[in-house]
Amino acid sequence: MNLAEKVRQKYSAMVSDLASNAGEPVVIAKKESVKNFMAALRADSEFSFDLLMDLFAVDYLFWEEKEKRFEIIYNLYSLTKKHRLFIKVQVRETDPTLDSVAGVWPAADWYEREAWDMFGIRFSGHPNLKRILMYESFKGHPLRKDYRYNERQPIIGPLN
Repeated sequence: MNLAEKVRQKYSAMVSDLASNAGEPVVIAKKESVKNFMAALRADSEFSFDLLMDLFAVDYLFWEEKEKRFEIIYNLYSLTKKHRLFIKVQVRETDPTLDSVAGVWPAADWYEREAWDMFGIRFSGHPNLKRILMYESFKGHPLRKDYRYNERQPIIGPLN
């Protein structure tokens, strides 16, 4: 039984499916339980995912087989167990919100801010959800596939 299957067996109420990506185990988690699921994976001594290596978003605007437009992908690693797991959470275009895991891993703070800034995915309960790469008056989210590349933005200048 691989790592993803063990996670699914133990947390079946929070997992909707399993997958594999280039030989790495992938668990597809249910959106409504993502915060509790991540906290359990960190606290559980069998898995001990004490490090959030990365968190990023994907926009599947033109993929017809995708029911939900966005995916948030968490790259977890256990320093003690030396194993890695990817967690995918699907997010609808009509409700691009997900619970923040910044309380579980403080490193999620800036990753979530980047996903919000670039894709418009809001993280509920985030301590400081504001733009991190674009300026505050920037309109839209530039990594969305429907963002117009020639969109005119407000001119910004020095504060003095």
